[in-house]
Amino acid sequence: MRLLFTNFHAGDGGGHTTYVAALARGLAPRHQVAVAAPPGSRLNREARAIEGVAVIDQPFPNGLGKLAARGRALRHLRAWLRAHEVDIVHVNGSADHRLAMAAVRGLRRRPAIVLTKHNSKPMTGPGHAWRARFGTDMAIAVCEYVRRQLQASPYARCRLATVFNGVDIHRFAPGAAAADGRPAWLAPADEGAALLVGSNAGTARYKGWMDLVEGLALLPPDERGRFRVVLAGGLPGADDLARIEALGLAQAVHFTGRLDDVRPMVAALDAGFVLSWDVETISFACREMMAMGKPVLVSDYAGLPENIRAGVDGWVVPARQPEAIAQALRGLWQNRAALPAMGAAARGHAEERFGLEHFVEATENAYAGLLSSRA
Repeated sequence: MRLLFTNFHAGDGGGHTTYVAALARGLAPRHQVAVAAPPGSRLNREARAIEGVAVIDQPFPNGLGKLAARGRALRHLRAWLRAHEVDIVHVNGSADHRLAMAAVRGLRRRPAIVLTKHNSKPMTGPGHAWRARFGTDMAIAVCEYVRRQLQASPYARCRLATVFNGVDIHRFAPGAAAADGRPAWLAPADEGAALLVGSNAGTARYKGWMDLVEGLALLPPDERGRFRVVLAGGLPGADDLARIEALGLAQAVHFTGRLDDVRPMVAALDAGFVLSWDVETISFACREMMAMGKPVLVSDYAGLPENIRAGVDGWVVPARQPEAIAQALRGLWQNRAALPAMGAAARGHAEERFGLEHFVEATENAYAGLLSSRA
């Protein structure tokens, strides 16, 4: 197969970048793979390091004020597609979907367009109806929650597939990171006396990390002192820091900033958490922590509960309810002796369900089924 992946993000790209890079890396040994991404983006840089993957410096301007730039971007993508016939253009957001849809128009051989839905936002309105009818041959859901959304949207008329996101369970594995011990900011007196809970899901507001801090603050002082919290991602704003200070938790909450490699941080955790209340679907971060042998506390938002087996390798709490989070933290402490066994169960679950091999093979099979149906 000849495949072109597109991604509109000009910066980091988060889960979109992780998704496309993983598929490109897994499929390149067997297929002709190209990636179209804005110059300077993380995806553009990472794709260039993958053997056998061609990279196109392709911007995806969006908005009425960028009509001239959109015209140039369209001509650039259409010229590339004319010169390199592909079987599938795999788009990952509205901006690249629109441009790809316009770029394939009038081609001698129109490639199939596949869309992956990565977030929990509703897919309503005339734009989605138009793209579903005239510019989408298949839609991929990254979890069952998203599949139900697609079935209730204009994309129900398209071929649908559910392919759960996969992570590199060989890279994200117990013992895979340098064992530097507990973080330097964690006082020696805390060793063995405090549980370290954390997240590599980032510090955007919707990730729900402040809900965990608020929940921790609800515990009595003696119980509150049994926990330390560490968060990887962009540093928070002044308002968030002021709130943490007002709750009396400034010494208990640590921000690492953005990390090139989150594994040493995850390796130090006793348990992870992803408590999103918006945008999220299945969470690469949750699966990475589980692959490293950490049980994970998740909210009941979107597809997050699909990651875990409650009480076996993680826990589920209602989204945006600090009181429920406080009770969950209390339960973690009371059952702390069980955390290593739960972590081992999380690793076993990851080995069974989360590997990149499953992810790439399921995507490849979805492509093959689509192309067969078109033929």
